[in-house]
Amino acid sequence: MSRAVRWKLHLSSPPEAVWELIATDAGRERFWCETSRQEGEAIVMTFSNGWVEHAEILEATRPARLAVRYFGTPVTFTLTPDGSGGTDLELGHEGIRDEDWDEVLPGWLNVLFPLKAMADHGVDLRNHDPSRSWDEGYADA
Repeated sequence: MSRAVRWKLHLSSPPEAVWELIATDAGRERFWCETSRQEGEAIVMTFSNGWVEHAEILEATRPARLAVRYFGTPVTFTLTPDGSGGTDLELGHEGIRDEDWDEVLPGWLNVLFPLKAMADHGVDLRNHDPSRSWDEGYADA
């Protein structure tokens, strides 16, 4: 059996600025991963614990929708202008196995809150310490 995650996040930054963070190597390195390198239709992301993920780009419609295959399952970021210069972001992650649910559901908050901190306040919430990673129970990995 599989499940789906749905998170919504409001950002005061415009969709184009949020897009630059989620859809570019330089942007992802500011809030999500230690290194990011797009190679054709793949994004190679390295995290502080040394984990390397190869995410396949499924769709990239600037600045409204980015879909990737992340850890083997589809993830979609949908960006909608809020009418006041900000962005309503909806994250959808499909096909999560029951045994992965307890890590994946809160794990996305470990991406979304740092995204908001960077987009709206220019602050990197991560600790960048391999000995204090998500694997060790740190939420600020």
